[in-house]
Formats: sequence, structure tokens, C-alpha cells
Amino acid sequence: MNETRKELSKRGKNGIGFLLSAFVIWSIITIIFLQRIEISHKNIYMLYVTGLMFPLSVGISNLVKADWKLKNNPLGNLGLFLNLAQIIYFPILFWGMINHPNDAIVFFSIITGAHFFPYGWFYNVKAYYVMAPMISVVIMFLALFLNGNYLWVIPLTMALFLIILIVWIHLDYKNKFSNNKI
Repeated sequence: MNETRKELSKRGKNGIGFLLSAFVIWSIITIIFLQRIEISHKNIYMLYVTGLMFPLSVGISNLVKADWKLKNNPLGNLGLFLNLAQIIYFPILFWGMINHPNDAIVFFSIITGAHFFPYGWFYNVKAYYVMAPMISVVIMFLALFLNGNYLWVIPLTMALFLIILIVWIHLDYKNKFSNNKI
């Protein structure tokens, strides 16, 4: 089992293509939340931007030579299921958009951060185990502190956390496979 996970980590480069894509998307969401438009419009645009996730992830994965399909690996499809599991939590996001529009960005950030946790096991990378709860808890406290003001800080914080996660998983990859170029 550990050899299978090691192969996932190596071929998929710890999922860096998807995280780089997420960084781009959360950066765009930050820009959206800096605009002087109604919160309902910001939330709708936020959802639209997420439609870029898959094609952008595939493109970035190809650029960094990471295998996003992980075919011929018995656990390869599990990565897809772990990612799709995030969508199951979207009713919470939609509820927030309808009943508490200022909190929708908080719900989305926490859902995104928390969904990283099982990737710690999938890629055998400690960074995912640490960053998933850290993102969720920090975003919650940040949201409580901001109290509905300066909402752009939430997606900016997500983008910054993604940079930390990207650097950490990149270092993990280099340490595991130091004789390979990334």
C-alpha cells in the first residue's frame, strides 16, 4: 500500500497542479471581493470562477509534468473521489449565499481548506494533514474578527495558505525524490 501511495506522490507530484490552479482561482476571487459590487454578485462570480478549476488544473499539471489521471494505479480514482467529495458540501455554501451572503466566502474557504485533509493519506504528505485544519480554524477566527467587513481578506488568506501548502508539498516532493527534477 505504501509503495502505491509513493507512486501516487511521485507521478502526481503531490497534487501540485491542482493547488497551483486553486491559487490562481483564489487570487481571482480576491480580486472579485475587492470590487465595489453587491455581495450577491460577488458570490455568483465566485462560483463562476470555480468552473475554471478542472481545465486549469489539467493545463497546469501538464506544464509541471504531473500526472493528474494516475491511470494504472489501484488508488488513482480515489483522488477524483476525494476531490468530488467537496461538492457534497456545496448545499452549505448555497444556503450561506441565500441566507447569509456575507458568510458564503467563509463557508467556501472552510470547505476548500477542510477537503485537503484526506490528501495527507493519499499522497502520504504531512502538509495536507496540518494545513487542512489550520486553514479551517484560521478562516473561522478571521471571519469572526472581520464580522462581515473587508471580506476580500478571506480569499486573500486562502491564497496565502495555498502558497504555503504548495511550497511545503514541493519540498516534500524534492525530499522524497531528490534525484528527480521537478
